[in-house]
Amino acid sequence: MKKLLLLVLILFSMTQLRSQGVFPSETQEKSKEDRNFRIPLIGETAPSFKAESTNGTINFPGDFGRSWKILFSHPQDFTPVCSTEILELAYLQDQFDKLGVKLVVVSTDALDTHNQWKKSLESLNLNNRGLVKIKFPLVDDNNLSVSKKYGMIHAATNSTQSVRGVFVIDPDNLIQAIYFYPRSVGRNTDELLRIVAAIQTTSANKVMTPVNWKVGNDLLVPIPPKTDASSTTAVPEGYYSPVWYLMFKKANK
Repeated sequence: MKKLLLLVLILFSMTQLRSQGVFPSETQEKSKEDRNFRIPLIGETAPSFKAESTNGTINFPGDFGRSWKILFSHPQDFTPVCSTEILELAYLQDQFDKLGVKLVVVSTDALDTHNQWKKSLESLNLNNRGLVKIKFPLVDDNNLSVSKKYGMIHAATNSTQSVRGVFVIDPDNLIQAIYFYPRSVGRNTDELLRIVAAIQTTSANKVMTPVNWKVGNDLLVPIPPKTDASSTTAVPEGYYSPVWYLMFKKANK
């Protein structure tokens, strides 16, 4: 009888602790798992989606053919950091066009809010740079389906604060670069232009880029790894080697 009473007390105590959140219930655990979405990695196929946008219905990435694509996401319209980012992307549209890049912005607000925000941004003369039209689509992700596919909703938070990602996607719809930023820090659009130019250059010429490389700078040449510093590698014209494990190709060659 005492053992039975003790068992009842233990079960009652565990039930109370579980109800207070000390031990998560199966429902709580399932809810947590449901928010733990995997980020697609470099080299993987970009997840596809169909959604409404300020440019109409889009099928991503299919509607963009053999273009490079940048998926640029943010958690809320009419917020200070995101407003400056979207305007900067708009000011740089011609430069992205020259690289063959199509921009797609995903926001967790509804389409009506997107349209209002877009109209407001297009009437804003930020830093006396003039008015600018936003040609790229602002995608309605109010149901978070795109954010989930791209791993921007996770178990550590119950908000959309992690929806601050950038995915650079090549013509084969493979992810080539990923960036995530905190909510308080604006993203660097110059880096987006640089990374696309760098990937295009390295893939087309079988070279690599050194640290802080910019268009027009010299390039690195992949050479077989060596462990013997006394061994030498022939340096052809138009190349130079400051040390045995580094070889550069002059940009104009």
